[in-house]
Amino acid sequence: MSPSAHSHPVVPESALADTVLGRLTTLYPAAADPERAARAAAYMKNIAPFLGIATPQRRLLSREVLHGVGRPDEADCTAVALRCWALPEREYQYFATDFLRRHVARCSSGFLPVLRHVVDTVPWWDTVDLLAVHVAGPLVAVDQGLRVAMDRWIEDDSVWVTRTALLHQLRYKERTDTKRLFGYCLLRAEHPDFFVRKAIGWCLREYARTDPEAVRDFVGGARDRLSPLSVREALKNIG
Repeated sequence: MSPSAHSHPVVPESALADTVLGRLTTLYPAAADPERAARAAAYMKNIAPFLGIATPQRRLLSREVLHGVGRPDEADCTAVALRCWALPEREYQYFATDFLRRHVARCSSGFLPVLRHVVDTVPWWDTVDLLAVHVAGPLVAVDQGLRVAMDRWIEDDSVWVTRTALLHQLRYKERTDTKRLFGYCLLRAEHPDFFVRKAIGWCLREYARTDPEAVRDFVGGARDRLSPLSVREALKNIG
């Protein structure tokens, strides 16, 4: 079995998710704009259909969806995420991404298979990057045992799972595990995909805000292995 061969997580029963999805699938379609939807789909390389709801309006609708809804537990977060990802239009996945960002502290290490599923289902940077930084990152920060899971993810067949492993420490600053950061970059330095090479440069550039000399030294020693894109991105702000 390849690293990407994973079973579909089970959607748990959740009264909270029933309420949320009922409101969501009523309010969002009522605000649909077909012309905006076509433009959004084209901008996102037609990875999914869109309803065509502008971000400010979508956020207002989301507040209405969540009005009076109590704090979720992990089962509620799982149900909302999986049910939103099962819907075709991209705005539902944006809603779920925002929901998980807001309530990641309610989730444990047991949520990781669900996160992996949504990262690699209809994957594109618009959801993956937020999930990497604001969901995977906090989960690993709380449970250091999940670092071993990231060690598996960095070698996954999926470009998006690999990208998540690279980016999960993006907001760690002084708490960054530099051995893993630099090790991951070297491990996937020769990866052919643009999104992996870009992520290598991005995570190095972000860490350079904390320790520019460490990044400059690392890139200097690994320049013959890193792609020009990764090097350019890594050194963008430090030369």
